[in-house]
Amino acid sequence: MNIVITGASSGIGREVALRLSEEPGNRIYALARGRKLLESLSKAASHENIIVIPVDLTSGRSSLSELKKRLSEEAASVKILINNAGHLVNKPFEEHTDEDIATSVAVNFTSAAMITAELLPLMKRGAHVVNIGSMGGYQGSMKFPGLSLYSATKGALAVLTECLATEYAERGISFNCLCPGAVQTEMFSRAFPGFTAPVSPKDMAHFIADFAVNGNKFFNGKILPVAVSVP
Repeated sequence: MNIVITGASSGIGREVALRLSEEPGNRIYALARGRKLLESLSKAASHENIIVIPVDLTSGRSSLSELKKRLSEEAASVKILINNAGHLVNKPFEEHTDEDIATSVAVNFTSAAMITAELLPLMKRGAHVVNIGSMGGYQGSMKFPGLSLYSATKGALAVLTECLATEYAERGISFNCLCPGAVQTEMFSRAFPGFTAPVSPKDMAHFIADFAVNGNKFFNGKILPVAVSVP
């Protein structure tokens, strides 16, 4: 099956791509801005089935149109889209700059919305879009100082998931949002230096990869917490 993963150069996205590459019948299109990290990912694949595409998803429709054209020529259809790209800034709300706000919205919400819209014409009945949110964006969960912008943008992604599940139900395309708790990624380490998360990227990736393949058999339009803590 043809699978597209954003934010695939490091952390959870990289581990999800590697996990899915273990099935030789899968073709994984790994998207991120860092070419060198993507090339390293491709070399680490279990089979020669990770195709890397360096792209800045926040650069506008033109780059996404080129991506769609390439996928339509090479893959014909997309079975799974995993919107994993994320941007986290840990600072008091009133200290966020215009750039902080614009980047957080662009990476955590707008890019996911735009690539989904661009690739929907390539999706057939049974396709599955998995949005990677956050426990911070999960309604009713414990909130933490410094994460207001990150949590709010991930919350917007969760609501979009619910809306699209309804809008595309008749076409048989499923949308779900997984909300991981703390995971020991590079992004987590930068935001919380000195702290150790209870879950490794590899362990979380195994769950996400399996859910991406099988979760739409049981869920649609769901916002699902994936954390060892109580919301």
